[in-house]
Amino acid sequence: MESKGWSVFFRRVCVAVFVLLLFFFVWGFGIEPARLVTRRADVSLPEASPLLDGLRIAVISDLHAGAPHIGLEKIDLVVRRINEENPDLILLLGDFLATDVLGGSEMAPEPVAARLGGLRAPAGVFAVLGNHDWWSGGDRIRGVLENAGIVVLENEFRPVPFRGQSFWLAGIADEKTRHPDVDRLIGAIPEGAPILAMTHNPDLFSRISARVALTLAGHTHGGQVWLPFIGRPIVPSRFGQRYALGHVVEKGRHLFVTTGIGTSMIPIRFGVPPEIAMVTIRVPGAPRRLNP
Repeated sequence: MESKGWSVFFRRVCVAVFVLLLFFFVWGFGIEPARLVTRRADVSLPEASPLLDGLRIAVISDLHAGAPHIGLEKIDLVVRRINEENPDLILLLGDFLATDVLGGSEMAPEPVAARLGGLRAPAGVFAVLGNHDWWSGGDRIRGVLENAGIVVLENEFRPVPFRGQSFWLAGIADEKTRHPDVDRLIGAIPEGAPILAMTHNPDLFSRISARVALTLAGHTHGGQVWLPFIGRPIVPSRFGQRYALGHVVEKGRHLFVTTGIGTSMIPIRFGVPPEIAMVTIRVPGAPRRLNP
């Protein structure tokens, strides 16, 4: 009887493990990568210029168009969802095309850029390129994005009009495939001016000047997989979990990392849904505006 009891218990455990594995694969490969959530984040910047208070930024990264679940219809949905949010500023943080994902298909950058050209924000739409973009032909991708009305910044900066004044936006080149010139870039911006920085890979954050109010990045995909009691088994960063996602504060400097939309290498997401990040900057003590 005891042996029979253990046999029943063992079978039940095997069934439970099978069900859990089946759920993991169905959700991770079939359901979650096809989702799209809007993640809202208030980022408090105590030392920032009051000008930035209330600035609403739509942030997307790592489209990896051509990956499973990321066709032109999905890009149309991303554009529509962002425009419905009426952001002040839109930032696209690189890796527009898929180059290495299982089950993916090659997609030309022209139709991707044409769809993204439908994005609208009063302060503008800006982009940086990522490692996959340069592996796919970065000059071509930059050209089609610019033809679609998107400003691409590669170790460049621009003044951005906001509420009758301006802050500065710096676009830093990808660390993995290019030559980011952080010190020269930030040093060329007028002293005392409010600065936001955008780059593809958050590993650059360790080199960002304290003059920058907020750095925004992507690349990590949040690890693509988060498991209870285990966490994120793989994060593509030499800093491990340190810059995996969200708002990071180090020595008074601020970073926000979005987990992106597409997938790389393995077309799986589990516990890390594709996201549009709506980042609202809050500056404690700044005068409240009735109509920000």
